[in-house]
Amino acid sequence: MVFLIKKSYFCTCMMNWKQLITNKRLGQEHFHPQRQDERTEFKRDYDRLIFSAPFRRLQNKTQVFPLPGSIFVHNRLTHSLEVASVGMSLGCDVARAITRKHPELRGTLFEEIGQIVATACLAHDMGNPPFGHSGEKAIQTFFTEGAGNFLKDMVSEDLWNDITHFEGNANAFRLLAHRYKGRRQGGFVMTYSTLAAIVKYPYSSAYSGGKGKFGFFNSEKDLFKRIADDIGLIRLSEEGEPLKYSRHPLVYLVEAADDICYEIMDIEDSHKLKILSYEETKRLLLSFFDEKTQDGIEKRIIDENITDLNEQIVYMRACAIGILEQECAQAFINNEESILSGTFQGSLIDAINPRQREAYKQCMDMSWKKIYHSKPVLDVELAGYKIMNTLMEQMIEAVVHPDRFLSKQLICRVSNQYEIDSPDLETRVMAVIDYISGMTDVYALDVYQKINGISLPIV
Repeated sequence: MVFLIKKSYFCTCMMNWKQLITNKRLGQEHFHPQRQDERTEFKRDYDRLIFSAPFRRLQNKTQVFPLPGSIFVHNRLTHSLEVASVGMSLGCDVARAITRKHPELRGTLFEEIGQIVATACLAHDMGNPPFGHSGEKAIQTFFTEGAGNFLKDMVSEDLWNDITHFEGNANAFRLLAHRYKGRRQGGFVMTYSTLAAIVKYPYSSAYSGGKGKFGFFNSEKDLFKRIADDIGLIRLSEEGEPLKYSRHPLVYLVEAADDICYEIMDIEDSHKLKILSYEETKRLLLSFFDEKTQDGIEKRIIDENITDLNEQIVYMRACAIGILEQECAQAFINNEESILSGTFQGSLIDAINPRQREAYKQCMDMSWKKIYHSKPVLDVELAGYKIMNTLMEQMIEAVVHPDRFLSKQLICRVSNQYEIDSPDLETRVMAVIDYISGMTDVYALDVYQKINGISLPIV
């Protein structure tokens, strides 16, 4: 992601680790409760997510392939857990190296960045709607191409930008920071550093352009501004302009963990589903290494008597993830200064050694060619798009005309944590998006069937 940064910022701005890493909590800025155990504040963030209902629901949300039948492939939950594991390694490796470079950081909260990155990794997909990217696209196009286009003249430009570029990353920040009905102030009451590490695109939807990427909805812009200003993110927009900041440095580690896991694990899943052959998969995974190392990996497989082909792929996959984690950690360390000044361009994957970067690109090319356009993936995307579009049409119609009989019936189905009965239309529209984006694939299908009279509840 390229940020257009005014030249004047380069000369005077440098983010500071001691300011960037804070255990101040959103909604408890002036409240310091007595703790009954020895957990750090960042470990508390992690535990809150692990035991939360939105995180648990990720087990029934599509990652890439349809939810598992006889062959288990990744869903959003298993993906998030794996990303958190890699993120912990990245954060700990970086913390060790940078405290050697900057001894003044020893004994400070900076040494806990592994935990912060792992927690942000757990949360990075919590805002994604059912059916993967197809669900995200269904929400966007409902307003731009579908029946929701009539709302354009009824809502503000800010909200229209938000909903027509609906983004799972922005929705994750809303889920964690927004005060829903019945919730404590500040949503999950997370630490500032954890929340900032989640926001991959730290700017409003006004800057989203054709890619539809942004980091927070207009309804949460003041919350993000409070966090960003407090921890010292570099502001890249003038006063009066839509908000735009540099990334929190830990975002690069969260992004790298996600990049590593989704690309390499999709290759493994594709082999399990027989979309890729054993030879294709082996070639892709071993291409991250020179010939000597490849020979060593194959010798280890023979020496350990790993005869099952799936287990051989698992071993090669582990090796590939290991080298990518090392390379990305080193790329962060090498580019620490430009990351802290907000001038670093691209992702950490872009900054790794040419051999690994080219091997990663080969995996991406194969994924695009054979995986993301495979029949199982297309089938779930088509079905998911239809389900999501129908739910959006029914529910938006209900909140625009809440006095109609059917509208009242539909609104009654929605949990009272969502402000579906607000007197403000924009609040009701966002409540619909909150409700639908929080569904699992299975629940979305169930609601779709019931409101269309395809199925009845069995008592």
